[in-house]
Amino acid sequence: MTGKASLDHKRGRSGRLLLIKRLALCVAPALVLLCQSSASAEVLPKKARVMTAAEVYSIFRDKTWNWENGAGRMQDEGRLFKAWAQSETGATWAEGRWSVNDRGQLCLKAVWHSQGAAAEDKTCFSHRIVGRTVYQKREPAGGWYVFRHAKPAIDDEFKRLVDEDLVGARLPAIRELVKKQTKSATRSVRPQAEANELGGVQ
Repeated sequence: MTGKASLDHKRGRSGRLLLIKRLALCVAPALVLLCQSSASAEVLPKKARVMTAAEVYSIFRDKTWNWENGAGRMQDEGRLFKAWAQSETGATWAEGRWSVNDRGQLCLKAVWHSQGAAAEDKTCFSHRIVGRTVYQKREPAGGWYVFRHAKPAIDDEFKRLVDEDLVGARLPAIRELVKKQTKSATRSVRPQAEANELGGVQ
C-alpha cells in the first residue's frame, strides 16, 4: 500500500470510528428515554405467570408510548414502529417494527437516525401478570417493576400509553432537525492536517 493510500485508508477508518462514536452519543440517550421508568424495582411474585402474545398485543396495539422528550408509536397495521426523541446531544428518530411473542415480550426493532448516522437497535420488554397487576422489565438486565397496578395508579408506566398518535405529525420536523444538525456538525469539523513525506503534519 502506498503512503497516500495508507493515509487515505487510515482517514477512512478514523472517520468511521468518529461516526460510530457520534451515533452512540446521540442514539443512546433516546434508547435510555425509551427504556426508563419512574417505577421502583420490585420483587416479582412467585405466582406471576408469563403473559401471552395476545395479552401483550392488546396492551400496545395502536398506542403511543409517551416518554419525557419523545414518543414511540406502535401502529397495528403492518406492525410499524416509529419514534422520535430529543436530548442534550440532539434529536433522533426511528422507523422499524414492533412484535410480541408467547414469552410475554414486546420487542421494538428499528433503525435510529442521528446526525448523519444510522444504527439498528432491538429493545425487548418482558411482561408477567398476577390477577390484574402487570409487571414489566427491560431485557436482558432490567429490574421488574409494576407496569400496571390492579387498580391503576397515577404514576403507572401504563398511563404513558395513549391512543393519540404523537409521532406521525412530529416526525417530518424531527427528520429536518437531524438533517440540520448533520450539516452543522459537518461544517464545524476542521479538515485533517496533511502528513508530509517524513510523516510529520504540515
